[in-house]
Amino acid sequence: MEQIAIILAAIFIASVLNIALKKFDFPTAIGYIFTGILVAHFFHLNVHNSKTLEHISEFGIVLLMFTIGLEFSFREMKVMKKEVFVYGLSQVLLTGLFFATVAHFLFGFETKSAIIIGFALSLSSTAIVLKILNETGDIHASYGRKALGILLFQDIAVIPLLLMIEIFTKEVAIEKLLLQTGLNMILFFALLLFLGRFVIDRFLRYAIFSKTQEIFLLAIFFVILLSAEISAYFGFSYSLGAFFAGMLLAESHYKYQIEADLAPFRDLLLGVFFFSIGNRIDLATIFDHLATIIVLLLGVMIFKALILYFILSISEQKRTAFKTALALSQIGEFALAIFVLASNNHLLDDQTLQILSSTVILSMIVTPFILKHLKTIADRFFKEPVQELRIDSTGFSNHIIVGGYGPLGKVLAKSLKERGFEYVIIEHDLALYEEGLANGEPIFFGNMAQRSVLEQLSIRRACAVVITFHNLEKIRLVAQAVLDMAPHAHIVARVRDDKEAEVLADLDIKDIVITTQTLSKEMIDRLFYCHL
Repeated sequence: MEQIAIILAAIFIASVLNIALKKFDFPTAIGYIFTGILVAHFFHLNVHNSKTLEHISEFGIVLLMFTIGLEFSFREMKVMKKEVFVYGLSQVLLTGLFFATVAHFLFGFETKSAIIIGFALSLSSTAIVLKILNETGDIHASYGRKALGILLFQDIAVIPLLLMIEIFTKEVAIEKLLLQTGLNMILFFALLLFLGRFVIDRFLRYAIFSKTQEIFLLAIFFVILLSAEISAYFGFSYSLGAFFAGMLLAESHYKYQIEADLAPFRDLLLGVFFFSIGNRIDLATIFDHLATIIVLLLGVMIFKALILYFILSISEQKRTAFKTALALSQIGEFALAIFVLASNNHLLDDQTLQILSSTVILSMIVTPFILKHLKTIADRFFKEPVQELRIDSTGFSNHIIVGGYGPLGKVLAKSLKERGFEYVIIEHDLALYEEGLANGEPIFFGNMAQRSVLEQLSIRRACAVVITFHNLEKIRLVAQAVLDMAPHAHIVARVRDDKEAEVLADLDIKDIVITTQTLSKEMIDRLFYCHL
């Protein structure tokens, strides 16, 4: 009965807190963490004496990693190789070595312990960062893609970190251990690829034929758990197995149905995970070592952000580098697991474990506030870059302004060039801007929502303005800026469906192209050929 009372209290507190916090636009993660703190304090319950809670919360991370894998196929991993294997590797190595050096020489930790501490602190929170980036839609923004690639490498880096603990605590030849790990990795991938191609796809097809949602859902959970268990069997994390299982299904016909069915389970189990984070906070330890924890918290987050900013600013926009660095400045949930394992293997004492764990958790608590106000913070240090835009405002007249040089922008530019129209392209993504330059396009770098940029593009003398962006908020900002400066401008914008068109209905946009309607008309027109 006591356990039921605790569960009821936890659900009630979480509901009340999240309802209150939502009014201030705070993420639900904060409510769950504070619920965990309150429950641990009043009921003397924490994750250290609740193995069931620990396993449930871990399954929330497994589901998150699986859904992340669904978004990124092996083909897309190749596209993101710079973010994952250049930025990610550089970040983990430089940050890990820096903190390991500080831990050894400044705080006097033994070399083995310092290495574990340093590289654990280099990890960021996959659970919090990706959840909020998905909620805000910034996962597809330039800094969101950089953050995602680095987080993916960090999750992979957990494997050698766990291997380090084994090397430091067991009398095993390092050559033998590395060879065994390499062989296990090869066998793991080979088995997962075989199952994905010849077993899993067929298994899911049979589940679909049953035309029963719960059977299909059971089949998906079986695939996730099977992949996680195979990963654990070969000595890797459950999360890594779930991630690669998601990647295997990323190009299947069932991708979107899987995402829709798993979303509520994933969010609830992530709530349990954040609840368990709150349970880990020992208030007595925080109060006894408050000054140490605050200094450690600020020091780790600041230096971690500075190192990542340095890495990214070499080849990326300063603003993008800053936003990415700030988004990943916290310490991640995997660091908690590594610290606990290191403590169990006598590499950390209990007091150090409590201080480090409290620092990790507090960094995760402040992260949602940082991410929710990332744009505002970035504006204080780096304004939207427009200095590279150099246009003689008298040089254009009766021209077409194309906003964006993505796939649609490229097609439009090609068609306008073939028809002999005068046009100019404005692009805010540095990589696309450089691609346009390489292709000999009349492209300029700048933010189209800024009026100073539109002024230099001779907006008042333009024949038409084409907005090719996907982001609805950005479309609205650009359209509003254009209409403020040129009220009679002929704007052409594209949206996904009727609901998005309704959001723009109050603006005087001459032509709104609804993608679903245009595609359906094109498909119907092509179907008519079968009757000719």
